[in-house]
Amino acid sequence: MTISDTQKVDYLWKKLGYGKAKTDTNTNKKAPNEAIVSPLLLRGDKIWTQADLIPTTIPNSNTVHVRVYSGGTAVETTNDGTASANRTWKTDTTDWIPPEFGSTYLVKVYAAGAGAANAPASGTQLFSTGSGNNDEWFFDYQAGILHFIGTNLPSQMNGSNKIYITGARYIGALGIGSANNFSTVGAKIVEANTVNVGTTSITRANNTIKTTNTVVTGTATINTLNLTTALSANSGGTGVKSFTVNGVAIGATAGRLGFVTGTSGQVFQVGANGTPTFGDVDGSNY
Repeated sequence: MTISDTQKVDYLWKKLGYGKAKTDTNTNKKAPNEAIVSPLLLRGDKIWTQADLIPTTIPNSNTVHVRVYSGGTAVETTNDGTASANRTWKTDTTDWIPPEFGSTYLVKVYAAGAGAANAPASGTQLFSTGSGNNDEWFFDYQAGILHFIGTNLPSQMNGSNKIYITGARYIGALGIGSANNFSTVGAKIVEANTVNVGTTSITRANNTIKTTNTVVTGTATINTLNLTTALSANSGGTGVKSFTVNGVAIGATAGRLGFVTGTSGQVFQVGANGTPTFGDVDGSNY
């Protein structure tokens, strides 16, 4: 016996709505009573690392992170031979940018003859809400698949036309790995627990690297180094950010230098507590 649609819907309701595994029927165990956590899988290799660089409005032409399909570059899809005739159409591409990034990313669908040079101009636009004949469509942005989800097919899908799609795809870096490995950084802020720098080039003055531990495994050539906190003695620094003019350097503590100064005629001497200082010579006692 096939699984009932009721059971399938109950599974999706518990999985998507509550992030829980289905262990019983809805009658015996409502979704809030399911106890086993079952979150959706977020694949690290599929994360859009540079999604923040996707404009809120679809660009007029390609960018480093967005591939635009419009006019003569509309994607001519292929019919899915494993589904009912003319029911499902494949772009053979993935990572289409959905309207959650901006309403202009909503794909547009056209029916036109095979090999159309400009389907949006020569074809017929098909709307997702259909023509009033239960011929609606749904587009899977992740898979790049268009499916006529309504009961009927549009009249234009008579066997002589094909489906064309306009919209945009994300073509930026994918995966957590690519976020942690880079060869050249422009005007960006890089945040990580550890940045291992081999041949990495930080190319602009307004880059910021925020890291708990930066390890340079190669040779670092730094033209100007500005530190917010003075470099401590145990790292080869002085522990201070500036020197006292005409001061004599002393080890103020185990971790930093200090400076003492005097006036005309005073001499450098060590006090009873061992602290170096400048002072006048006391000539009354020998």
